[in-house]
Amino acid sequence: MEDQGERSKQQRRGAGKALVIGGVPRVDLLPTEVLIDRRQRTIARRAWLGVVVVGVATVLGVGAATVTNVSAEQHLRLAQSQSTSLLQQQGQYSAVRDTEARTGLVQAGQAVGGSTEIDWSSYLQQVQDSLPTGVTISGIDVDSASPLATYAQASTPLEGARVATLGFEADSPTLPSVPDWLDRVHGLPGFVDANVDAVTLDETTRHYTVNMTVHIDDSAFDGRYSEETK
Repeated sequence: MEDQGERSKQQRRGAGKALVIGGVPRVDLLPTEVLIDRRQRTIARRAWLGVVVVGVATVLGVGAATVTNVSAEQHLRLAQSQSTSLLQQQGQYSAVRDTEARTGLVQAGQAVGGSTEIDWSSYLQQVQDSLPTGVTISGIDVDSASPLATYAQASTPLEGARVATLGFEADSPTLPSVPDWLDRVHGLPGFVDANVDAVTLDETTRHYTVNMTVHIDDSAFDGRYSEETK
């Protein structure tokens, strides 16, 4: 009975192993320590390969960052150089701008100050030319508007608005015709109205002295400085 049981156990053991017929016989005679060492070396090589890959990736990343940083610094230096050049150019022309600004202020002041200006030299020559032959102006009195104050107007409503009053004294060798004289000065620039205030005879020279007043409006302004500032 014991022999039968032992045979049954051996049969069960044999049934758990596949029987290979015609295979190449292989026997691993290396010690277990050698196999373990081989596996450890393989693992170490793979680990070092991973380290190398990580190192190469790190170097490439650092290189790319360095190139980007250098490019950014170059662009920054170029922008700073351009800004410095522009500032230098502005500094070169600052004197010109200051001069232009001062010139503009002077011109503006002239335009304001000369806004109520009448070319009296030319105007008086026109008055002289309007008088009869042989009559000469011997005295003048001018009262004109100022850019800082309103010119006083007449209290009489029939008199027109004026910006200047010209009073003059004329010497005439003959008795003047008042209507003729008034008609002659009517063509003066800016003429508003005129009056012959007095006519007197000089007993010594036998000449007549005529005192006359002419009121003038703003169309007589020469506008010289206004034209220059345009």
